[in-house]
Amino acid sequence: MEKKSTEIAIIGAGVSGLIAAIVLEQNGYSPTIYEQSKSVGGRVKTDIVDGYQLDHGFQVLLDAYPMAKKYLDFEALDLQKFLPGAYIFKNNKSAVIGDPLRSLGLLFPTLLSNIGSFTDKIKILRLNLTVKQKTNEDIFNEPETSTLVFLKAQGFSEQIIRDFFKPFFSGIFLEPNLETSSRMFQFVYKMFGSGSAVLPVAGIGAITEFLSSKLNKTTIEFNSTVVSCTDGSIEFSDGKKIQTDYTIIATDASPLVPNLRKQKLSWHSSDTLYFTCKTRKIKKPLIGLIADPESLINNIFYHTSINTLNKGDDELLSVTVVKKHFLSEYELIQKVKEDLNTYCDITIERYIKHYEIKRALPKLNDFRYTLSPSETRLTERTFLAGDYLLNGSLNAAMTSGEMAAYGLLEVI
Repeated sequence: MEKKSTEIAIIGAGVSGLIAAIVLEQNGYSPTIYEQSKSVGGRVKTDIVDGYQLDHGFQVLLDAYPMAKKYLDFEALDLQKFLPGAYIFKNNKSAVIGDPLRSLGLLFPTLLSNIGSFTDKIKILRLNLTVKQKTNEDIFNEPETSTLVFLKAQGFSEQIIRDFFKPFFSGIFLEPNLETSSRMFQFVYKMFGSGSAVLPVAGIGAITEFLSSKLNKTTIEFNSTVVSCTDGSIEFSDGKKIQTDYTIIATDASPLVPNLRKQKLSWHSSDTLYFTCKTRKIKKPLIGLIADPESLINNIFYHTSINTLNKGDDELLSVTVVKKHFLSEYELIQKVKEDLNTYCDITIERYIKHYEIKRALPKLNDFRYTLSPSETRLTERTFLAGDYLLNGSLNAAMTSGEMAAYGLLEVI
């Protein structure tokens, strides 16, 4: 087939779909992306509300991700760094714990904090060194346990697990009990220890806007909801049908492909609420963790502790909830305000917006680091991409998009 006449459809303009399109363009093709919303990004988006920059859920980029280094321009994104640590609220007190090897200013606060024993702190540094020595492939080839079982096997105390590891990694894995695979824990721990948690100055959505800006020969059709996909044919919610030569499904494929409908994906959900405050309780760019088990809140962050492209008049605070609840939006807002006051001594000035993210991260059983191009092939002319094929990370989303494009290129 001639490259110019080959019809390649990509379903979904999230990270995976955009990476697939970039790879296809690099090889001379001009795909069309069909996106059900009105903008690129999928789960990686940023809104501007009343002059404030609101990410769809509290998200960070780990700049040690190999695929981020490959496909993103860190300088162009003007990445703002978090300090390597956390500000922990417990029993109406607060403490700082961090990695003094990467930020000397955290040495004395960490040593003097009442979070964990001195032995725990030594073990944290030792674990840092241990996972850094492993390749990413080695980590994902290890036998899987839960993160909680892994931490206990490493000899960490119940206190450090409860007060630091649980709230910190619950905010990453979006589940409160550290049931996520020990492979994923070690990978994320290694990425934190090997680089920095960062945010583009324009918010997390700048990542997908940047990837989109790299596309010169790709057409993106917005407000295009796909309801069915078979080899050579795509049907949309408005009844329109199109013919394609090849298709990459860069979203959850189970509702779209007839023989996958029984293999429905399960998802972790979360709530992120944004508020303004007159002052910042946490002055430095540190994530705040609420270690009291009675609190509904898991973590908080003052986005005004880093530079942002869009700034309102007051301090911007995001609050993340990962525990299951059955509260109405009004009840949730009131409960979060109450918890902020009770556990953090934070007074809210104004509520801005609530993001209920029902499909935040895929629930997976077998966590993998990578896959071969041929493994992305579902049928003769249909390929799959998405972080759910590997692990719930931006790195996995990029890897799967790249591999799906390579898989298609092998057979075209």
